[in-house]
Amino acid sequence: MLASAPWVSNRTPRVLAALRKPFNNATRRPMQVNSTRRFLLDAFLSVRVPGVEPMVVYLLSFSWRQDPKATISAFVGRGHQPQLGEPRGDCYLAPTMEAFIISIGEELTTGQLLDTNSAWLSESLTRLGIRVTEQVTIGDDVERIASAIRRGMEQADVVMATGGLGPTPDDLTRAALASALDQPLEENADALDRIRAMFERWQRPFDAANRVQALIPKGCRPIPNLRGTAPGILCDGQDAAVFVLPGVPGEMKAMFSAEVLPVISRDVGETRTSQDSVLSYGISEAKIGTMLGDLMERGRNPTVGTAASHGVIAIRVIATGVSGEDAECKVKTDISEIEGRLGDAVFGREGDSLETAVAGLLESRGLTIATAESCTGGSLTKRLTDTPGSSAYLLRGYVTYANESKTELLGVPAEMIQAYGAVSEAVAGAMASGCRTAAGADLALSITGIAGPTGGDPPDKPVGLVYLGLADADHVDVRRVLLGEHLDRHEARERAASAALNLLRLFLVRSAPARR
Repeated sequence: MLASAPWVSNRTPRVLAALRKPFNNATRRPMQVNSTRRFLLDAFLSVRVPGVEPMVVYLLSFSWRQDPKATISAFVGRGHQPQLGEPRGDCYLAPTMEAFIISIGEELTTGQLLDTNSAWLSESLTRLGIRVTEQVTIGDDVERIASAIRRGMEQADVVMATGGLGPTPDDLTRAALASALDQPLEENADALDRIRAMFERWQRPFDAANRVQALIPKGCRPIPNLRGTAPGILCDGQDAAVFVLPGVPGEMKAMFSAEVLPVISRDVGETRTSQDSVLSYGISEAKIGTMLGDLMERGRNPTVGTAASHGVIAIRVIATGVSGEDAECKVKTDISEIEGRLGDAVFGREGDSLETAVAGLLESRGLTIATAESCTGGSLTKRLTDTPGSSAYLLRGYVTYANESKTELLGVPAEMIQAYGAVSEAVAGAMASGCRTAAGADLALSITGIAGPTGGDPPDKPVGLVYLGLADADHVDVRRVLLGEHLDRHEARERAASAALNLLRLFLVRSAPARR
């Protein structure tokens, strides 16, 4: 086990090393420090204590990391009034440890395999309160891998590398790590014994080619692999800790959870992370950036960022705190503020979808719906049925792709189609009205459009033009939507279905009464 790794208890040498760095008296901040030292020094310098020399605050770093509350109490007890960071309502700026992730393998750079390790590690580290600043993917090249490791050690506190630990000639991570550290490779007896024992458990003869997996750079230690032959490698550096893990996802996850996580958790201390997302639709990412600009400032805790996917904008909030409750409180504060600013553009939180939002509204109001689709070919109905229990509100779905079916099933006049075309405001409205009548539903939703990639008649009817119809007992609302000619056929259909769901959602939120 690695629980007794020196990296856990080497905080004091790191602080002492930081003391040797030049200090800027004007800004009361250290100059030219790497992320490890900055994490420690900024944390302790953020305790603004009048009359106390910076050197004293430096030397308090070890006790601060062990028990920050006790450190503050000690100062307050002497009549000082420290402040944590820069106040931002209920939030403050807080430095975090930083991580650098390297994925290694020609199969990744050529696109043969998808790199899922980086995403999993990033999420795991983020939940610990460690900020992942960069992910890089490197092919099987010793110098490129070594260069990436050196860069990671210069920029971050923790370097995580996966892949390239197998027994074949193209597994070069061991050699690259040795080059980055300027240390020779040595056969590790403990690692070799573990590899032999693994073959014995599998009841297979030991393959001499696997002996290379026991090579470890001098000064580093093997990390036990309980699910494979390739041991991981841990290198304790004063500036950064380097963990090299297998590329096989099952082996990597097991090794991280059993051996790496306890080590990192001890060094992080009590810092914890919480995160959640607000999901929105119908408002651009640029507009959201303007509306939430002050919340998205760099260096703020919580951090707020956006990600767009198929028209849905996710606003992710990640906060660090001295405890899980503290971090969660910060996240909830920002989530509430974001929801207030974006209003009914928000349809849910992490794990929700437009269809689940619509399902909840239909159920709560006791309303039924039917659908009539042309260009989407049933994808709208399919998404409505993805939610369990949808039979309580979805009565029927019509796929009326041909013009004749619009007339036969929905009662759309053939003369209307002839006069305005199947893709028109008039036909979309008639489809919705006829669908509601035919199904006996409270509401009906229709879609007709040009999904492409060919067809259309610019400028009046370009590829990506869609008309959406929503009918209730009193009126029919039709919306014209331009999805864009850049979308392929599948994307256009999915965007059209999403736009229809959002039209229904907004109607239910703003005006739909419950059925009596």
